[in-house]
Amino acid sequence: MPKSYLPAGQATTNLAVILTILAIHSGIWWFFNRPITQQQDWLGPIHGVSFSPYQSGQDPFLDIHPSAQDLRADLRLLQGKVREIRSYGSTNGLEQIPALAAEFGLAVTAGAWLDANRSNNVLELRNLLRNAEAHANVKQLILGNESLLRGDLTMAELGRYLREARERTTKPLSTAEPWHVWMDHPELAAQVDFIAVHILPYWEDIPADMAVQWALDRYADVAGAFPDKRILVAEVGWPSHGERNGPAKPGQDRQAGFLREFLPAAQKLGIEYYVMEAFDQPWKQPMEGLVGGHWGIFDQNRQPKFAWTGPIVRSATWGLECGAASLLGVLMLTVYLRRRSNASAMMILPFGLLLQAAAATLVWYAGAPLGEAFSRLELVVWLGLFPLNLALLTVVLTNGLEMERLLTPGRPLRGPSAFVDPLAVPPKVSLHVAICNEPVGMVLETLSSLDALDYPDFEVLVVDNNTTSSAVWRPVQEFCRARGHRFRFFHLRKCKGFKAGALNFALSRTHPDTGIVGIVDSDYIVRPDWLRTLVPSFAQDPELALVQAPQDHRGWEKNTFKTMCNWEYAGFFQIGMVHRNEDNAIIQHGTMSLIRHEALRAAGGWSTWCICEDAELGLRLMAAGHRTLYVPQSFGWGLTPDTFSSYCSQRFRWAYGAVQILKRHWRRLLPWDRNSGLTPAQKYHFLTGWLPWFADAAHLICVTASLFWASGMLLVPNWIGTPMSVFLLPVVAAFGFRLLQFIWLYQVRVRCGLPRILGAALAGTALMHTIGKAVLSGLTTSDKPFLRTPKSETASGLLRGVSMVRQEALLALLLWMAAGGLALSRGFADGDVNLWMAVLVMQSSPYLAAVAVALANALSTQSDDDLQWSAIPVPSSSLLRLRHRSAARLATSLLLKAK
Repeated sequence: MPKSYLPAGQATTNLAVILTILAIHSGIWWFFNRPITQQQDWLGPIHGVSFSPYQSGQDPFLDIHPSAQDLRADLRLLQGKVREIRSYGSTNGLEQIPALAAEFGLAVTAGAWLDANRSNNVLELRNLLRNAEAHANVKQLILGNESLLRGDLTMAELGRYLREARERTTKPLSTAEPWHVWMDHPELAAQVDFIAVHILPYWEDIPADMAVQWALDRYADVAGAFPDKRILVAEVGWPSHGERNGPAKPGQDRQAGFLREFLPAAQKLGIEYYVMEAFDQPWKQPMEGLVGGHWGIFDQNRQPKFAWTGPIVRSATWGLECGAASLLGVLMLTVYLRRRSNASAMMILPFGLLLQAAAATLVWYAGAPLGEAFSRLELVVWLGLFPLNLALLTVVLTNGLEMERLLTPGRPLRGPSAFVDPLAVPPKVSLHVAICNEPVGMVLETLSSLDALDYPDFEVLVVDNNTTSSAVWRPVQEFCRARGHRFRFFHLRKCKGFKAGALNFALSRTHPDTGIVGIVDSDYIVRPDWLRTLVPSFAQDPELALVQAPQDHRGWEKNTFKTMCNWEYAGFFQIGMVHRNEDNAIIQHGTMSLIRHEALRAAGGWSTWCICEDAELGLRLMAAGHRTLYVPQSFGWGLTPDTFSSYCSQRFRWAYGAVQILKRHWRRLLPWDRNSGLTPAQKYHFLTGWLPWFADAAHLICVTASLFWASGMLLVPNWIGTPMSVFLLPVVAAFGFRLLQFIWLYQVRVRCGLPRILGAALAGTALMHTIGKAVLSGLTTSDKPFLRTPKSETASGLLRGVSMVRQEALLALLLWMAAGGLALSRGFADGDVNLWMAVLVMQSSPYLAAVAVALANALSTQSDDDLQWSAIPVPSSSLLRLRHRSAARLATSLLLKAK
């Protein structure tokens, strides 16, 4: 609302809440990005750096090597920053390094790359020795780099190369190996002039905060073992990016901290060293994994990664990201406050924090490539997950808004107050019941309850469609004939459009004086006062076209599976529909709905192209400018599905139908379409109400991708690393919030007790795979047939129960196998891998839930109240009257229970 209409006290409250949220938000950003101040500044030049000069796009394995211009540019960049460089090879243009380094006053420890290629080793050694004699800045020589560690050379072969070089040069020479190789092969020291040792704590699983002391201790060990030899630390450093190696975690801040602590210590102790390394080298990834390309103090674009003085900043861009997230959060909160100008601070604060958290997550994810060195694969994954994470945040926010509105004192505003006084002259009501291959006894119970309605003027039109056996529909015909003019029966041997076609036929046979049309499913026992209570609402509001009462269920109390189903359904009718009703945006769900006859005909009746014809009609009624009303009080009770497969097929139809509706009416739902007839709130509810189903489809896609990713980690670990936390944390956070929201709202709105809440959560989670498949199928097809939800099926056995969820069981098994394989190969010391394994296990929860619910279905005993109608013989005329009285008594008992 405009600021001029906002009370001064409310404006002050809103401002205080906004400032509180910003303070909390900024404090969290600061805490996780607070600078590290304990390291020393480094002012002098570095003693030496390892110099591998390959630039972006260059790769020795592809025979793409740097040019002399590339080498000169890199050496110019290092001039004044380092005193010495160490080269690794003397072929493919690298033999130019000593001459070019001399131009910039850099000393060189020149190297020859020795491996299993003996002919190339000859060239490497010849060029190295030639440079040693030709260039005075070549200080010393290193023949081979970890040749023994890799197993490319034996000790005898390496000794021959060293002896040959000794005969041809007077400059000091050695070979470079990790510290433990020198300790394990002390005989190697006799063949070299100095010890060139690699000390890299990361590869030894040493945490970053302990790495410097560990490195100094290893130096002391080697120096103690070889007191007569000069010790050169030929490689020492810390990676800036890549996988965690046990407790050793890469990071630019950790790299900066390690070097700024080690360099002063080395200077104080007189240690000669070469920092590993000058520039990032992505070509090393096939050998060393992602981390292998990120040891440089400059990135591959030759930009410095960190400052050598002042506090070490964990993220150079965190202030910008925090500011952008704060701005986005305040904008969203402002929009919310304009619509909820009278909200209390106790409601604004938690929802405002949720908005700010969503804004921060979005900005953090969007800015991840700025602060991290992404591989090409990671960049593709980041781009692919961006819309999915955006949708995930939208689901979280819509769930949060639902919580805020339904938990606010005084809500809901629309509901039972709509009940009005009975009319003096009630309008005629035409009740339509479509049946298809339904159990005879069940249908007769439904019709008996309709016959017992306490309403003066109504008719019942029963349309049997596509039922082939006359033994199924003739008893229903006999019942209707016995009821007289009030009941009319029609048998359609072939009816196009399934249920919608049958309802359209009933509409064509509806009495012309009818004011209201009612829809009842064939398994519902209806309260006698249903029409008398709700029909007067239409007289009170001429624009009211639809009054919807909840679906509710019976016969579930002694059956574990059906109890879970019943309370899972209840959440939608006592939470979702109540929320939608606040904005005149309810979902019409067929049974127990009353529709103004004139509006139904003006809308064109029921759409036969859609398998969710009821929800589609509700959308068209709203688009025509009509109002709707949801009354959250049960006036009828149907049967829950008898098997998990029926439960899934029903939800498949709902989700598939929802996609059909969106594909047909998406233009009407666009926010900027002002000619659709829908209000912004109605568009919001229709789009966001089905968004969780699209999230289930995204989950199925992500599970498939996760299995491929985990397989890559196990089969090609140097190419496929652990997914970064930026990919995983939003999923974990959203999963946790949705579970919290579900339990919280159920506790407040449904109030069925924690065990039943958890059972409902299990049942809802078990449907995720089915819903995901339905959405993906709906996006790619449009011709799925109407899937009737069977009632009174034979109870499933254990084997059938398991067979119903074979897909889910397989996916759960694959996810657990992937997590188990990672646990066996990587252990539990790596926090990033642990998070990834947790996500894999978490992704299996819908499939494990499906197996659990299917087993509960298979093992549940039939309730005494849960009659198997298919086993009841067709009643005679005398038994029909008995069933009529039984239905009336059942309806009365249900009414008393509801009250």
